[in-house]
Amino acid sequence: MIEAISKTIVQTQKVRLYNEAEPFQFEVGAKLDAIDVAFETYGELNSAGTNCILVCHALTGSSHAAFYNSENEKVPGWWDGIIGPGKSLDTTKYFVVCSNILGGCYGSTGPTTIDPRTLKEYGTSFPTVTIRDMVRVQKTLLDWLGVKRIQLIIGGSMGGMQAIEWAVMYPEMVVRFAPIASGARHTAWGIGLNEVARQAIFNDPAYRNGDYYAYGQPSRGLALARMIAMISYRSPESFALRFQRDRIHDDGLGNFFDLKNIFQVESYLHYQGIKLIERFDANTYVYITRAMDLHDVARDRGKLEDVLGSIKSKVLCLGINSDMLYPAAEQRGLAELIPHAYYTEIQSIHGHDAFLIEFNQMNGILKDFLSRA
Repeated sequence: MIEAISKTIVQTQKVRLYNEAEPFQFEVGAKLDAIDVAFETYGELNSAGTNCILVCHALTGSSHAAFYNSENEKVPGWWDGIIGPGKSLDTTKYFVVCSNILGGCYGSTGPTTIDPRTLKEYGTSFPTVTIRDMVRVQKTLLDWLGVKRIQLIIGGSMGGMQAIEWAVMYPEMVVRFAPIASGARHTAWGIGLNEVARQAIFNDPAYRNGDYYAYGQPSRGLALARMIAMISYRSPESFALRFQRDRIHDDGLGNFFDLKNIFQVESYLHYQGIKLIERFDANTYVYITRAMDLHDVARDRGKLEDVLGSIKSKVLCLGINSDMLYPAAEQRGLAELIPHAYYTEIQSIHGHDAFLIEFNQMNGILKDFLSRA
């Protein structure tokens, strides 16, 4: 008899931060009286409030980073491979927190939130969001939780942008941080890819200038945006290994010129597009990609080398050798400009997405980083 594997169940929580007396002010100048934040925690906060690890998610991620939300859930949280007892982010030692970002669509306030003035979704009337806005809301959440010191802030891609901003904005709290496959400022390459994805959304007639909630998602545009992104998240080697030139019907019976007998890679991209429209919001995609494009840790602070040179935290800059979206050279350059930083690299054919796949390598690298005095 095969025994069922027990699942660790965690609940996504939500807290309302800020109020009319102390509203949240975005960098752009707009104010909201209340911000809801969805978050999950794993492990226990010690009495001194000093054993926290903050996990920052990437573009389409959520606060559900580890374990299961229910017995029926088939796949655990997106970083379950490195969060938990005995893993690098060891929940028997650390209090691990992951929150959905400001501007997100997984429980935190964003474009899908109902505007109390109109009783409709904010949509494109939602204020422009920056990475710094996201970090300020995270800081308020950690204060509410009783966190006094953060042993590690870690995230990949947009999560890495948040980690870098944390170290500059709240240096007294951050002992260590580890940006993965990210950079100090978004590059022209990254901005260009994001703009093409946004244009895919805008050019879908169902987008209706962002006022589509009563009619349904601009599914074609959002799916195409995801397909574009998925190509940049992987590598030519990973596509070649997984798909080669195989067709969906490669039994030798299908007509070579049959347009319905598409290539496996085409089928994969269509599948990824459909999956995203079932779980994500188009306006949210637009807002968050713009926040990434606006990211520049030196903005209004001085020269990049001076800003990074002022960081006091211990730093691990983690690159991926096959990353086309954030080439490893960006992480190496980041490490060269930050005191107490060192660089290491994930070896993988999986491109940018390797930080969501190569858990064995990451556990070894992160355990070593956390053990350093």
